Amino acid sequence: MLEKYYKILNLTEKATDEEVKLAYETLTEKYKAERFEEGEVGNNAAKKLTEIKVAYDAIMDSRVQQFTTESTGALFLEVETALKKGDVTSAQQKLDAFDERNAEWHYLQSVVFYKKNWLNESKKQLEIAVSMEPNVAKYAEALAKMNEAVNRANANAYTSGSTYGTTGATTSTNPFSEEQQLGGGSCMEWCCQMAACNMLLNCCCNCH
Repeated sequence: MLEKYYKILNLTEKATDEEVKLAYETLTEKYKAERFEEGEVGNNAAKKLTEIKVAYDAIMDSRVQQFTTESTGALFLEVETALKKGDVTSAQQKLDAFDERNAEWHYLQSVVFYKKNWLNESKKQLEIAVSMEPNVAKYAEALAKMNEAVNRANANAYTSGSTYGTTGATTSTNPFSEEQQLGGGSCMEWCCQMAACNMLLNCCCNCH
């Protein structure tokens, strides 16, 4: 589709933004002068002006969108890098700096909440991600596993008589795959962390 618009401006897709703007202004000036002529020449000029404007807007909108996508992707990569390093605070700060919060943002926010062991909050973020991008398997699979984790945490809290609910509860079911979890060490490290947290939770529950 864009190839057609570049052709209208007598350019290729390799043209710089400055070249696109110059071509637009040059052609606009040309046909503006012909627009008021009588007959076919005037009609053709009016038609050309419309085509030129549509082509220019389409090209520039596409370039802005591409730049935004690339910039957002770079920022998400920074969040992922922070999570891989186990720096949840930095990851949260980077997420807070986003103006536009798309499905991937909510997914990464879910990972941050999960690492803080806030299951309900993590689940809500996954639900938002799935509602925004229902066809992305990564989001749907993580949400399905999260539902299992929340249900298991609630069941454990009920049987132990805990009033903590799913905030602060732990689970051995990880909704995020090792790759999706973006850091957090080996399986053995994860299991040890879970065992330690479960022991702490049981001690807290037995104190009541």
